[in-house]
Amino acid sequence: MSSYDALATAWVNSFSGSWRSLDLLLIAITTVGAPVMILAVAVRWWSPGDRPRERHAAVAAGLSFLLGLTLNQVLLLFGHRMRPYDAGVTHLLIARSQDPSFPSDHATAAFSIVFAFLFQKRFLRAFLFSLIGSLLVISRVYLGIHYVGDILGGMVTALIAASAIHLVYREGTRLDRWITSIL
Repeated sequence: MSSYDALATAWVNSFSGSWRSLDLLLIAITTVGAPVMILAVAVRWWSPGDRPRERHAAVAAGLSFLLGLTLNQVLLLFGHRMRPYDAGVTHLLIARSQDPSFPSDHATAAFSIVFAFLFQKRFLRAFLFSLIGSLLVISRVYLGIHYVGDILGGMVTALIAASAIHLVYREGTRLDRWITSIL
């Protein structure tokens, strides 16, 4: 563990417990942030705009999300990073997690969606998702669950996953036309 990582994590976490309303807000964000993002992507399926393009972007985001979380599981086979609260770096405001700290699944989930929309040139959506995703990952450090490095690792995994999907799942292919024509 890098001392800078521990210092940055401890600094963000040092604000927790000081303001009950902020604690409750960030607990809510960490609890519902990822499901809200997933739901928002799913709703794009019925978008009244350029339906094939919106659907392609939604499928790309979903595939990036799944690939990113799969890559995280592979990474966990090679290393187990202790949670910052177990290392005495942070104090915890929510229930303990049973899995290793690195990389952050929440960061991977959120930013695989953000990067997928960026690659699809859906910039407004990518921006809006990045706002939610940023709040989500900040909440994970603030609440004492993750190191800042775990978040960065999850974002790198997300970028790799979204890049791979962007290279493989191309808009306008026969497979894409079939998938986006469902319903």
